[in-house]
Amino acid sequence: MTQSIDRVVLPPPFPDHTQLPESDGSFVKNFQEHPQSILLTDSIGPVLKEIHPDGYYAIGQDCGIYWRETDPPEKGAEAPDWFYVPNVPPKLDGEIRRSYVIWREYIAPLIALEFASGNGEEERDQTPLSRSEEGKVTKPGKFWVYEQIIRIAYYGIYEIKTGNLEVYEFLKGFYHKMKPNERGHYPIEALGIELGLWQGTYQNQNQLWVRWWDNQGNLLLIGNEQAEIERARAQKAEQAIFEAVPRFLKMGLTVEQVAEALSLSVEQVREQVEG
Repeated sequence: MTQSIDRVVLPPPFPDHTQLPESDGSFVKNFQEHPQSILLTDSIGPVLKEIHPDGYYAIGQDCGIYWRETDPPEKGAEAPDWFYVPNVPPKLDGEIRRSYVIWREYIAPLIALEFASGNGEEERDQTPLSRSEEGKVTKPGKFWVYEQIIRIAYYGIYEIKTGNLEVYEFLKGFYHKMKPNERGHYPIEALGIELGLWQGTYQNQNQLWVRWWDNQGNLLLIGNEQAEIERARAQKAEQAIFEAVPRFLKMGLTVEQVAEALSLSVEQVREQVEG
């Protein structure tokens, strides 16, 4: 007597970042979005290098965070303008990330930021996911998804037109609107830094930008700002050296001695004397 064995049909595996769309086909809403994201990423780099010496973190800019499977797939994703995820590799199996898939990695972003072109209504939408008796699914609001499903620790909304910045912190299952400190900044305690607004010019645009400060109120600089400071320091140091030439000569040192003491050429010392 033979015994039949029922075949077990396994469900298809959850798709990963290489199998999901990386775009919903929409345009970037304004010219500030990309420079704003680059500004945040550039200046926070040294902080994240200290926190993650192994390089295990990821930053997304207009990249999809997939939190459920839908048809079409992109309806199951939200794409913050900027977000940071700690303790995940920057690449997956040697491939550049195309999206961030929660059901594959399980770690929620620590902070997500939205740069609202309008009044922020879309970014504050708390409509929950629901299904009617007829099976019709109500599209959930972005705020609700970040709070109730992905559970991002900090959520910031910046209204570009009004210059209004709001930051929410996830506490006891819900977002709570944070109050700015005495500097008008919002402390992101897990990173030891603060988020706030800065008026200035970046990439030929003079306006209010969202930027980082350390917890002492010092602006976190981007690469070209740091380079400008280093150049100013070098010029100041060079000027101080040249100003020392007359003092050394008055002390009785020869031109050759002054040149050797200050690491200058004889010609440079003579130019200072003649000048």
